[in-house]
Amino acid sequence: MTLPLRTAASTVWLAMMKIDILTLFPEICRAPLSESMMKRAQENGIVDLRIYNLRDWTTDKHHVVDDTPFGGGQGMVMKPEPIFAAVEDLRRRNPGKSKIILMSPAGRRFDQRRARQLSQESHLIIICGHYEGVDQRVIEHLVDLEISIGDYVLTNGAIAAVVLVDGVVRLLPGALGHEHSALDDSFSERLLEAPQYTRPAEFRSWRVPEVLLSGNHAEIAKWRKERALKRTRENRADLLCE
Repeated sequence: MTLPLRTAASTVWLAMMKIDILTLFPEICRAPLSESMMKRAQENGIVDLRIYNLRDWTTDKHHVVDDTPFGGGQGMVMKPEPIFAAVEDLRRRNPGKSKIILMSPAGRRFDQRRARQLSQESHLIIICGHYEGVDQRVIEHLVDLEISIGDYVLTNGAIAAVVLVDGVVRLLPGALGHEHSALDDSFSERLLEAPQYTRPAEFRSWRVPEVLLSGNHAEIAKWRKERALKRTRENRADLLCE
């Protein structure tokens, strides 16, 4: 499906991105993904976002989605049957290429580069892990990519899925108010964003740097580049080594 994105200069036709989230806790995803930029992106036809309860694809009367791990161990493991059934059903509903993502602390690190890559996909199906993880057969035979949002463990993957979706959707054309907003974000050029200031020009005797009040765009750009480098060296020197 294509929809018009109207700008001041012209009308550009864009394909609507589809994102399906499979989780045991739909409400964790619905609240944050129904506000602000995410709400507008859906209302404007930029993204078709749907959130499903994985239990809807179970076949037993108790809607069981987990079981004890073979070989012993603590916790429970998500069963493969409902996950395969859900993904295959969603693929049938959306003919074409789908990227299957599992939110997992064992996955590849999510960063701005990965967000930009995923923003080029037409259909994402995001599986939210829980308990001690999912049956390995899901990872080996169904999932295209495991993604982690950081080196820590969350209660469940629904929280991580919200982070991923927000990071991807804001890169879609028309999602943000200004066409260059995403390009200026931290990490877009492997640098953190330069400091920002607004009115008043002086607050509690702290003044905004004079260069930002000068109107000299070349000097302002130079200042921002220098400050971005300084902030990156101080806070995320690892970015300069990658």
